[in-house]
Amino acid sequence: MNAVFGTSTKQPTWQTIALFVLGLWLSSSFILDFVIMPTLGTAGMLNDASFASAGYSIFWMFNRIELLCAALVLTSLLAIRGTSNLYHHVRRWSILLSGLLLAIAIINTYIMTPQMSALAMQLNLFEPATGMASGMVEMHEGYWFLEAIKLIVGATVLAWCYHDSREIA
Repeated sequence: MNAVFGTSTKQPTWQTIALFVLGLWLSSSFILDFVIMPTLGTAGMLNDASFASAGYSIFWMFNRIELLCAALVLTSLLAIRGTSNLYHHVRRWSILLSGLLLAIAIINTYIMTPQMSALAMQLNLFEPATGMASGMVEMHEGYWFLEAIKLIVGATVLAWCYHDSREIA
């Protein structure tokens, strides 16, 4: 166990993993939320009846990657918790905030995405699509609320990790 979580040789490795994964996760989430989805919306694909299944497949894959990223961030912060230069209060908050990031990824993966896809799915082929289903607006508000929390908390943890890595160097 000491070989994996050693104090002198592994700290920059775990620090690098946390920085890389947080940067990759936040940037890909930003691109998906503010580039890809608005582009699909302006192209009219969000109003298509078959978009629910396509959107579910996009978010199914992205949410699993998001779970992996959240788990890697939490693991790396737990691995460097005893050797970090950050003072005790920030270390504790960074671990708690990374746990919050994991909780948000779990909520998005297992609650929000299946529920939104189920609401958007058109089950009767003989009825014309009538637009957005009732309850979808509340689900979108919840999704954007979680995304805003994720981006703010992720940027905070990224800034703390970057500051800590600058202190080591």
